[in-house]
Amino acid sequence: MKKQKQKLERLIITCGGTGGHFYPGLTIAREFIKSGGEALLLLSGRNIKTQTAVAEAQGIPAIGLQPMPSPRNPVSAVKFFYGLFTGTLTSMRLMRKFSPNAVLGMGSFASLPVILAARFCSFPIFLHDGNARIGKANRFLSRWAKCLGTAFPPVNAHKIKCPLQITGMPVRTELLNEKLDKPSAVGKLNRIFKANLNPELPTLLIFGGSQGAQIFNKTIPRTLLKQEMPIQILHLTGPRKFEDVKYEYAAAVHPVLCLPFVEKMHYFYEAADLVFSRSGGSTVAELCIFGKPAILVPYPYAAEGHQRDNAEYMVNSGAAEVVDNAKCTAEYIETKMSDWLNNPAGYSKAGQKALALSKPHATEDILKMINSQL
Repeated sequence: MKKQKQKLERLIITCGGTGGHFYPGLTIAREFIKSGGEALLLLSGRNIKTQTAVAEAQGIPAIGLQPMPSPRNPVSAVKFFYGLFTGTLTSMRLMRKFSPNAVLGMGSFASLPVILAARFCSFPIFLHDGNARIGKANRFLSRWAKCLGTAFPPVNAHKIKCPLQITGMPVRTELLNEKLDKPSAVGKLNRIFKANLNPELPTLLIFGGSQGAQIFNKTIPRTLLKQEMPIQILHLTGPRKFEDVKYEYAAAVHPVLCLPFVEKMHYFYEAADLVFSRSGGSTVAELCIFGKPAILVPYPYAAEGHQRDNAEYMVNSGAAEVVDNAKCTAEYIETKMSDWLNNPAGYSKAGQKALALSKPHATEDILKMINSQL
């Protein structure tokens, strides 16, 4: 008699480092627990305390491992290998106690201790990568994995040593559950932030400059102040640059809502007609889900240029335009703003092409991928 496939009931997810790895893992854990499963997050990387607190606030069991900084010099290399060694031993102990049906790694070297522990303990290993270029850690770990889910069609699939499945990028449930038209979203923003936005005006959403990029913090605001055609601006700055960017808009004649960060990001997407942003994996996935045309400026220092690969995923389908950081000048921005305001129908069609790329059921598909391999 053929043995019945084991049902996925207990899942360990390892994630950490940047939010682009942590929040998709958190989303999968939340949805898996809602469906009746048991999940445990094992966190590594440089933001363990903050991410553990976020997970626990949402009722997700989470344990932080020994910090493991990138080995960029002899001192950090010692800390890296110490974190790797102790993290692996701790993960092995936790795994034997939790007895998962599967272990899922969400990418980056922060996942190394847990995946190594799963290998030593013979638990099934699965991976997910949130970028169009599969990262070094996942390329290395794929030799032990049963399957790797990807957010986008990978540009370097030939370097992966396990089966691949394009699952999409898990997006926070809050972004998916409340669908609004533009007037309703603008109304929400006006009520929440005491703003005076007009749903009839072309609306530009800007974010991605939280690392201090002058393009987002100075070049774009100063160029938009010269814009003569009526528009309105939504600008999310990140907390460190909020006061500087707010000052740049002090003389604005157009309606501007400038904020350091927001919780209800879906209101901003729904209110926008065009987005100016970086091209991290989560951002690109969200642009597609909300069907928003975009001008993407890839972060030039992203590992192996993966933000450029993410942007090309939209560009190749006519859903976005991409411009290198060095070429995003005031003249370029003026040209794009004029093109957008004089050809709104063309940009609306680009938004529909973005929507066609969306994978709103990514979390469900990742869990199905795992369950089908057990």
